[in-house]
Amino acid sequence: MFTTVVMKELKGILLSQKFALTFGVVSVLILMSIVAGISEFTAGARQYDTAVQLAEQQLREASNWMAISARALRPPDPLVVFVSGVHNDIGRLSSINGHEAVKLLNSVYADDPIFAVFRSLDLMFIVQVVLSLFAILFTYDAITGERESGTLQLSLANPLPRRTFILAKATGIWAGLLLSLSVPMILGLLVVSLAGVPLSDSDWMRIGALFVGSLLYFTVWVAGGIAVSTWTRTPSASFMACLVLWIATVLILPRVGVLAAEQLVGVPTVAEVDAQKDGFEKAAWEKQMAGLSERWKKREEAMQGFSKEQREAYRDAHMWQWMQEEDAGRKAVQTEIDAYGLRLQEDLRNKRSAQERLAFTLARTSPAAIYQLASMQIARTSVTLKNATETSMEEYRSQFTAHVEKKQQESGGTGGFKITVDSEKGFSFSSPRERGTLDISDLPRYQWNPTPVGQLLADAGWDGLLLAVFALASLALAVIGFHRYDVR
Repeated sequence: MFTTVVMKELKGILLSQKFALTFGVVSVLILMSIVAGISEFTAGARQYDTAVQLAEQQLREASNWMAISARALRPPDPLVVFVSGVHNDIGRLSSINGHEAVKLLNSVYADDPIFAVFRSLDLMFIVQVVLSLFAILFTYDAITGERESGTLQLSLANPLPRRTFILAKATGIWAGLLLSLSVPMILGLLVVSLAGVPLSDSDWMRIGALFVGSLLYFTVWVAGGIAVSTWTRTPSASFMACLVLWIATVLILPRVGVLAAEQLVGVPTVAEVDAQKDGFEKAAWEKQMAGLSERWKKREEAMQGFSKEQREAYRDAHMWQWMQEEDAGRKAVQTEIDAYGLRLQEDLRNKRSAQERLAFTLARTSPAAIYQLASMQIARTSVTLKNATETSMEEYRSQFTAHVEKKQQESGGTGGFKITVDSEKGFSFSSPRERGTLDISDLPRYQWNPTPVGQLLADAGWDGLLLAVFALASLALAVIGFHRYDVR
């Protein structure tokens, strides 16, 4: 009897006009989103290759270790074809040198703000919003509709347990609607392969995990729609209850969680942090310059009574020592500024992480938020991408500046100030420059090291478990509701 009910539901869905409409709309949307994602990825890959070549040319043209600067750029992930996440919002490029902190620039939306108007249409959005809504349209009258038509009473007149009937009905509807997702997904993957998007074995594993997560989320709404149908008496009441539930879980609960976290955990803005750092940096350099002027006054006082020749001889004898002292002082100030900036950034990240954890915990009361967070985690386009990028570039900056300082010492270009004192012109400052082309063969280059796929799947696995719990709970509510359901 179980198989008979499953085949009856499956046949009814496949031959309905609603299925033809659903299959057509979902197929067009998924294929359109994948084609748009491929275009976005290939454009980002071209920009990345061009930026890397320009950065390499800039390094080759450098003639002074003191002024040399590099660029770090994060490459696009192939799974942005399916889940764009925050990839388009955060910056992907930063200058790397000894006197500027890492700051991400050039987000996709900053380069092309027109795309920010309608945001991205990706697979995650289609499953999260469109397919879940279609699942409601197919399940809201699963029980109430049959009760009104009288077929439910006839079906239960047979020796068929109610639990078996409701589980078979859910299985048939689920299998029918599964075609609306699996067929266009297979076609979309074929398009991705033909387009030449580079997908490694780990990328295919992540695609598989994304598909499993989509099935779990889809199952939640199939079981949820049937559950609502077992606790209402009429199709109209069931539809309104399903619609209210969908609006609350997809549109309201995730945003309420974020708003609540913003109120409960305060996080300073980036502008406030930059203002703090700029103020500290200005005060530190003002103190350093004041000390520099004072030290040179004392050195001039030490030469009082000297003839012009004696002054020049004294300066020539001590100039290298003075330059080393000033260069050491300059480096100490820059180190202090960098350390203060890192402390500010670390404090900002800690507060932001605490706010994000609370926001996501509250938002996970919604299956839609769980699915979205899991999908972005699998695609490496979650909010952790910004911190991971900044941390990676800060590590590269430390390697880069250490290498440059070593080269400065080896070449004799310490980066110190060359100070000239003239009785008519006063003090003048300049920095020595190395002439010719620098040897950058052993200069470290930036390499983006993404989160390993094992860790991604382990983190997303907890969200998958939550979706499974929601699906089982919805199915349990459907079974309980149908056991008490009056079929008359």
